[in-house]
Amino acid sequence: MKLKKTIVSKSVNEYVLNSDIIHTHKMKAGDLALFKVIELGKHETAQMVDNKVRSIFPGDHLIAAFADRYATSQYEGYVPDAPLDFYHIIGGGGVIGVVKSKNYSLKDIEPTTVELLAYCCNEKGEVINTKFYNKRRSSFRGEVKPKVILSIGSTMDSGKTTTAAFTSRGLALAGHKVGFIKLTGTCYTKDREFVLDCGAHVVTDFSEVGYPSTYMTTKEEILDIYQTLIDDLANEDLEYIVMEIADGLMQRETNFLLKDPSFMKTIYKVIFSCGDSLSAFYGVQILKEWGINIAAISGRFTMSPLLIAEVQNNMNIPVFTIDEVMSGSKNDLFGGKVLVPPDTLINKKDHLNE
Repeated sequence: MKLKKTIVSKSVNEYVLNSDIIHTHKMKAGDLALFKVIELGKHETAQMVDNKVRSIFPGDHLIAAFADRYATSQYEGYVPDAPLDFYHIIGGGGVIGVVKSKNYSLKDIEPTTVELLAYCCNEKGEVINTKFYNKRRSSFRGEVKPKVILSIGSTMDSGKTTTAAFTSRGLALAGHKVGFIKLTGTCYTKDREFVLDCGAHVVTDFSEVGYPSTYMTTKEEILDIYQTLIDDLANEDLEYIVMEIADGLMQRETNFLLKDPSFMKTIYKVIFSCGDSLSAFYGVQILKEWGINIAAISGRFTMSPLLIAEVQNNMNIPVFTIDEVMSGSKNDLFGGKVLVPPDTLINKKDHLNE
């Protein structure tokens, strides 16, 4: 049977399988191993090293990695403290752990179950850990040349990625060279590929330095991931980097990054995405208490003209819809070149023809 290598293993090309230590090795986040699919549940597909999402079936053998996951609309899962008989797929990029809690929408859907068959080891017999495997690690220096636009949100699924993607598109349409970084989250490249499709020159994320997930990592680790990704993009001659950090303001990693002065000094502008007007009001208040000023507000609430009006009538922070930011007509909020809206061009042409 063909072995299926998930995308978390993309930095590892050579390994030796060791089944003798599956009951004795204390696994940790990033440890790479061979698993057998036992029973399908939530995850019936996984993203492989070729970036393609492929179906998986009971009996399939997967190369995947242990890690923790935080996702309020999906799973909360962790690397277990000791070996178990069975584990769960908790992320579609090949992230393995044990589910602790799940969103109520998944109440009747069980996680996909896998069995650990062997660990992937190097020539010395050591278990391979994917974190910074075969990758130079830059210590955080706070040195960032392009202007970094940070996309944050009130919660998961508040519209951060869409806002980041269309901000990138608006700037790119105006001729700016834009890169995208997804700094935190769980390995699955759908978001970064979407931003690439929107017009970003180059995209990257934490998985490029071998992290299956950034949940429960230290602040120092994430700052080093940030610097490493920035250094990797140094030769791209970017004017802007649009960067997303996952989940909401109260999520562990997002929270300590936003409260860290050395991190925030590298940020040029901040966009805040929200699901409703109340989260916009309260979120902006919290951010101000942390010393963070918002350049603009966007997100899912902008689907409703009534919610837009509520926010605009009670705040003096610019609110933009996805169509507005995608068009490039709001690039001035980020110090960029503003594209003239198409209808304005038509009016100008009509005027010239008179």
